[in-house]
Amino acid sequence: MDPRGKVALLTGGARVGRTVADWLAARGCDIALTYRASRDAAEKTAEGLRGRGVRAITVAADLADPAAAAATVASVRDRLGRLDVLIGMASVYEKTPLEKLDDEALRRNLEADMLSVYRLALAAAPLMRLGGGGRIVAFADWLPASGRPRYRGFLPYYVAKGGVMALVQALALELAPSILVNAVAPGPILAPPDFTEEDKAEVMRVTPLGRWGGPDEIARAVLFLIETEFVTGECLRVDGGRHLN
Repeated sequence: MDPRGKVALLTGGARVGRTVADWLAARGCDIALTYRASRDAAEKTAEGLRGRGVRAITVAADLADPAAAAATVASVRDRLGRLDVLIGMASVYEKTPLEKLDDEALRRNLEADMLSVYRLALAAAPLMRLGGGGRIVAFADWLPASGRPRYRGFLPYYVAKGGVMALVQALALELAPSILVNAVAPGPILAPPDFTEEDKAEVMRVTPLGRWGGPDEIARAVLFLIETEFVTGECLRVDGGRHLN
């Protein structure tokens, strides 16, 4: 699919998402960005995208609300006229010790990381088909993509991201042939804000390519999964080989 003249909906558009949106806008794709609380940041990103000559809107959406997905897709349809690409980047990433785990911790991760993509995909698919087809790109993580958790304290996150991979495979089968569904599994792309220089250096040491990837690597992967005509149901690791160690 050529993104020029198409409409993409991005959830979780902060940090790496801004770069993904910018790459798509540079290729002539109109952009809809969701936000829950950070309206000013979303509007600033949209303003920058409009500077590239494309349409860019923001949509207020609490994706933990089951009704939000259909309302978000309807807003994009009403304001931009179509929907061709869904990029689900919204996520909860928090450390929860075993003794503090409860149903709420798991629910919060499942809602943000997996169920939001599930609901948006179901709401978006009919609109994509009306336009001749579409692309859905979800976000997993290099940990479940590597087949083992490795780090204690992230059980809800690991389970939710593992669910994303299963969801992508099942959706790819259900929505073929007109809608291609894939996932990106990032590794060391941007260091978390609380990482020390020592933490960053240790990640580089155990990553075969010896560096942090940066958001452009994610944008390249997303663009490939939008432009491809013959890849669906896949999870593309973008981790510098981190899963090999």
